[in-house]
Amino acid sequence: MTSAPPAPFGPRDLLVVVAMNLLWGFNIIAVKMAVGEIAPLTAGFLRQAIVLLVCAGSLRIVPGRMRALLALGFLSGGLFYVAINLSLVVADNVGALAIAGQLGVPFSMLLAIIVFKERIHGPRIIGIVLAFAGVGLLVFDPAAAREGPGIALTAIGSFIWAICSLIQRQLRGVPILTIYAWVGLIGALVLGGLAAWAEPAAMRAIPQLRLATLGWVAFSAIGSTVLGQGAMVWLLQRHPVSTVTPLTLAAPVVSVFAASYWFDTPLGTVMLAGGGVAMLGVAIVTIRTARAKEHQ
Repeated sequence: MTSAPPAPFGPRDLLVVVAMNLLWGFNIIAVKMAVGEIAPLTAGFLRQAIVLLVCAGSLRIVPGRMRALLALGFLSGGLFYVAINLSLVVADNVGALAIAGQLGVPFSMLLAIIVFKERIHGPRIIGIVLAFAGVGLLVFDPAAAREGPGIALTAIGSFIWAICSLIQRQLRGVPILTIYAWVGLIGALVLGGLAAWAEPAAMRAIPQLRLATLGWVAFSAIGSTVLGQGAMVWLLQRHPVSTVTPLTLAAPVVSVFAASYWFDTPLGTVMLAGGGVAMLGVAIVTIRTARAKEHQ
């Protein structure tokens, strides 16, 4: 019995792709605006609390998958946002962080080689080297070089994201809303506990937050996490991985240019060159990996 052919890629699919990339691309602005008015751990707690609220109806025990779900919740819902929110607090040039954030793809490939003994060949090796080289070029850009602490924290966040991508391999078949219900629950517990210890005044001030500030948090929680990831899952259910995955590469480009415009921060020639080299490397790894999955 042969599997059904993939659905044709029509206007609705294209609209979903555009919306997904815009939601992910603009998310860096929303998070930066949120941590500008809310302490970073408290902002992370609120984001995960909203994710939990939206996905709570899908929270359920998944036999045989709970260790992976709890680990994903702790890392993706908790520690990842400690690193990312702190990076946006200490940085002014958010575009540099958007470029550094692309290290998640080569990190995940390297971890797959180490953990799962995956074998890769020339093109993906070149892609990994280009991705790291592109981020390395940022130190030669005067505007980006000042963002060393933020770039380092973003790199840590990217490494955590890479670990999470390996954990998610063990969750195939688990509904996306169930996954994010657990991410929201564990993340809210982790970040809420850290915020109560490190930012008690900010936690007490939550009821006094402006609606506009909460709106930025809600955009990240609902727009980027729930709708963005939901769109990705919907596309993957209709089309091959090799078709869908490369279409996500527009998001970091949107992030870099949107953040530069919104925050009026410079994009120097070296930074653009580094971003271009990093994106080329990420594109090579992403596309070649997607094609490899199609032939497994």
